[in-house]
Amino acid sequence: MTTTAEVARWIADARSVVALTGAGISTESGIPDFRGPDGVWTRDPRAERLSNIGYYVADPRIRREAWQRRADHPAWSARANPGHRALVDLERAGRLDVLVTQNIDGLHLAAGTSMARLIEIHGTIRETACLTCGDRRPMRETLQRVRDGDPDPACLGCGGILKSATISFGQNLDPGLLARAESAAARADVLLAVGTSLSVYPVARLPELTLAGGGRVVILNAEPTPLDASGHAVLAGRAGEVLPALVDAVVTRMRGTRPGVHVASRPTVEP
Repeated sequence: MTTTAEVARWIADARSVVALTGAGISTESGIPDFRGPDGVWTRDPRAERLSNIGYYVADPRIRREAWQRRADHPAWSARANPGHRALVDLERAGRLDVLVTQNIDGLHLAAGTSMARLIEIHGTIRETACLTCGDRRPMRETLQRVRDGDPDPACLGCGGILKSATISFGQNLDPGLLARAESAAARADVLLAVGTSLSVYPVARLPELTLAGGGRVVILNAEPTPLDASGHAVLAGRAGEVLPALVDAVVTRMRGTRPGVHVASRPTVEP
């Protein structure tokens, strides 16, 4: 069995490290996943329709319900947890090149992850996007319109349909972001897959690209994944517990082999 210390050595010695995070890193902040035993779609299968672009565009009732759910989304009160903060520490130690997240909650930015290194591959709930003209604005502004009595707010620029700036079923990922993520994964010496089921493609292909390029894949997850047998290490457990311990081991190793290495202080960022 591969130990945390051995994985820390791989990361400390790597030329390029990429992290891929999924819902499992944010459930510890109180944000439910979609497909887990207590997931949003598991408890309420009908809710999946709200994430389908075809239903959303065609049915004003779907849009009105979606806006109410956005207004009540747990992301507005959630705070970054030790798992998010550990990745910030890894970045500030110079050991994280790119962080690809499947999450839309903005908690990596709230923790202090650099925007230059973050790829929000499924978009963000913190902005709205017009499906007609592409205008983007802060989500809080549009939610205030909902609270003021507009149940299905239209684009202020062109009158088109608004939705969160997230990827719904039936929409394609941003090709530029996907290409950037794939390039980073293909050249990575180590890819950390944290809290992701590795079952949603094309993002689930990223670890496969790392393996094809000769890099190591380390899976940190509370549940088994389809890639466990192919990965170089599986560190089972909660991201908020396993990831900080791993990053501490990385920093300790770097201090022992590279005098003067330190982790810069993490800024406080409101979500």
